[in-house]
Amino acid sequence: MGCASSIHISDRVVYHSGKESEDSHSPQQTNTTQHQGNPASGLPLKPPSCKTTLTEVQFGPMKLFKDPLQVLLVFAKEDSQSNGFCWACEKANFRCSMARTPESALECFLEKHHDLVIIDHRHSRHFDAEALCRSIRAVNSSENTVIVAVVKRPDREEASVMPLINAGFNRRYVENGNMMACYNELLQLEHGEVRAQFKLRAGNAIFTAIEQSQEAIEITSEDQVIQYVNPAYESIMGYQQGELIGKEIIEVPKSEKNKPDLLETINSCIRKGKEWQGIYYAKKKNGDSIQQNVKITPVIGQGGKIRHYVSINRPLNDNNKSDKSSERVQAESQTDIQSSKHKDRRKGSLDVRSTTSRGSDGSSQRRHSSMARIHSMTIEAPITKVINIINAAQESSPMPVAEALDRVLEILRTTELYSPQLGTKDEDPHTNDLVGGLMTDGLRRLSGNEYIFSTKQPHHIPSHLTTPLSLNDIPPRIAQTMENENSWDFDIFNLEAATIKRPLTYLGLKIFSRFGVCEFLNCPEATLRSWLQVIEANYHSSNSYHNSSHAADVLHATAYFLCKERVKQSLDPIDEVAALIAATVHDVDHPGRTNSFLCNAGSELAILYNDTAVLESHHAALAFQITTRDDKCNIFKNIERNEYRTLRQAIIDMVLATEMTKHFEHVNKFVNSINKPLAALEENGGNNDEESVKGILTSPENRILVKRMLIKCADISNPCRPQELCIEWAGRISEEYFAQTDEEKRQGLPVVMPVFDRNTCSIPKSQISFIDYFITDMFDAWDAFADLPNLMQHLDNNFKYWKGLDERKLHSLRPPPE
Repeated sequence: MGCASSIHISDRVVYHSGKESEDSHSPQQTNTTQHQGNPASGLPLKPPSCKTTLTEVQFGPMKLFKDPLQVLLVFAKEDSQSNGFCWACEKANFRCSMARTPESALECFLEKHHDLVIIDHRHSRHFDAEALCRSIRAVNSSENTVIVAVVKRPDREEASVMPLINAGFNRRYVENGNMMACYNELLQLEHGEVRAQFKLRAGNAIFTAIEQSQEAIEITSEDQVIQYVNPAYESIMGYQQGELIGKEIIEVPKSEKNKPDLLETINSCIRKGKEWQGIYYAKKKNGDSIQQNVKITPVIGQGGKIRHYVSINRPLNDNNKSDKSSERVQAESQTDIQSSKHKDRRKGSLDVRSTTSRGSDGSSQRRHSSMARIHSMTIEAPITKVINIINAAQESSPMPVAEALDRVLEILRTTELYSPQLGTKDEDPHTNDLVGGLMTDGLRRLSGNEYIFSTKQPHHIPSHLTTPLSLNDIPPRIAQTMENENSWDFDIFNLEAATIKRPLTYLGLKIFSRFGVCEFLNCPEATLRSWLQVIEANYHSSNSYHNSSHAADVLHATAYFLCKERVKQSLDPIDEVAALIAATVHDVDHPGRTNSFLCNAGSELAILYNDTAVLESHHAALAFQITTRDDKCNIFKNIERNEYRTLRQAIIDMVLATEMTKHFEHVNKFVNSINKPLAALEENGGNNDEESVKGILTSPENRILVKRMLIKCADISNPCRPQELCIEWAGRISEEYFAQTDEEKRQGLPVVMPVFDRNTCSIPKSQISFIDYFITDMFDAWDAFADLPNLMQHLDNNFKYWKGLDERKLHSLRPPPE
């Protein structure tokens, strides 16, 4: 072909990139050089002279820039027609791929998502062109692709194009191998259908912006028929989209609060093609009137006529403002409105509460009635100071800014400042159930049939502990399994088997010895051994997940993190000892049920701890009860009182940090207080200011954040373990959740996590949700701090593993045997 310098041929696909040159080529030239290039690699070659300038397209006020067109030619055999289009692509500077089979065409399209696909429809014996077109149309990304059928020149009667249209073709091209005919066809396609589709793609971005807008937006036709309302409109007005689309504006109930002639004034203005802006009372679905700052803009369309009206409505929160202030807003100049609108744009995600509650009556009245008391406080909390500053700023702000600050105040009044809000249950039941099960306090009460959760009361010190083992006389088989305990890939399950489900005592002996815990606490090794044994005895071996093997795994991860350079720079020896002890006891006496279950069941623990951090409070309290009850295992007996208080506080804080309701708060504080300041230092000074870095790492507040993050990451590090270990842990936690669901159904309790039904649950989906929602961001932040590339690689591999199973619609831990 004439495009020889940029042709590449593999078994199935020929790739071609256009050159800048626009010299004409003859068919003879085209045929002589077809197989140049490197057929082995299967990759396209792009010549140095290939033109890559972007095409500029104007779309209303938007300027769009697009890459050279991507064209896919599907021809089973080379002939003058395929050569003609190949040459035309080169002359037009389009990027061109050639596929010989439907399979390779679909594969190529999935990889490149071409703007234009030309399929040979002339020879049904080679492949079914219509079936291929339907296959491409089945791909979501083909919505804005133009597909052309090359058809035979009719012998007699012209055939109907309807079968082609039904198959998904946009256009047909009657065969003509003349190169200029092919070139002209491509130019017409580029400036016609392809450019139109390109603008439609840009339109999707505009509608995405409208969907995310916090202002209520309504679009009507020239006849005042409602064609679109955005989610903010639904939230503010109380309607569902389906109740409004297709209705005439006059059918929607109007508020009686507007002046009688206001509607006539508005219509008179906008029908002349002028924009109207002012104060308008709208009636919500529930009958309430809501005062809005409204801006209605006519949109000129085909034929220079008004084709649509766009209405942007912003509720006015403060009903205590005098009528004069309403008149002032109505009389504000266009410039003021525009400038304040820019100031009002908020960064960050759309907060559901701010959208739904901003029109609530009396909100400002409550704010002003309480402000006198807040201002008179002599001791101010930081959040009070923030609220005072915002209120002061509101007094002198334009109305749109004051409304935005009202929404800020609503958000600040919530208690869950760090917890992202999920969408509806239908979006992702696995994520919703995981979050519901792990991040709520379970305050859902039953009437009547309450089940009192009876614990087995194992928390006592066994009267006959087995003979304590010395670190020096650990059985060789067990010692051998712990040889690589300082490696992240250490297999805890081998140790679990070798120790007959007592890994915590043995691993604890070795790790505590490595960190010199006995020396720090000034306690004999025998006391430490007794303590490890009694703590392990109070873990439930009957739990599939929350048993002493999990505690040993978390202890191992904690020790691994403590050896990282950044962590060592941040923490003192007392912090290290606190972290190791906290990891050891963090789930002691765990009943194998979640906090929500215990609260719903009205268990003794939930009553004792007022439904707040029930299990975590119990783990911490019981650990100290067990430890201090008997001198034989009291590892704190010989340390000075103040040191004990500091150590105790650090251990309690770390154990409580494993409660998932505060997950996002801990991660956000860590990122904002440590990662961002460290990153800023690295950017500003090439030779890092060591004193500044040290100040960030060792401040008392930040050391607490590091310890919390460390134990949190250690506690849920399963997805970052080698794949076989990750799969085993996934099976164990799923089994524990299945058992909880079974018991909830037996006892008539609310089912906290319905997706964890052993008959229907997809374990891959649950793991994907857990990684997406809890793991990825947290470990990204921890990796940025501690430098853990091996963990991130395992996480990536494991995510791909679960994704692969899910794509195959498998619900199990492993694929079926081949």
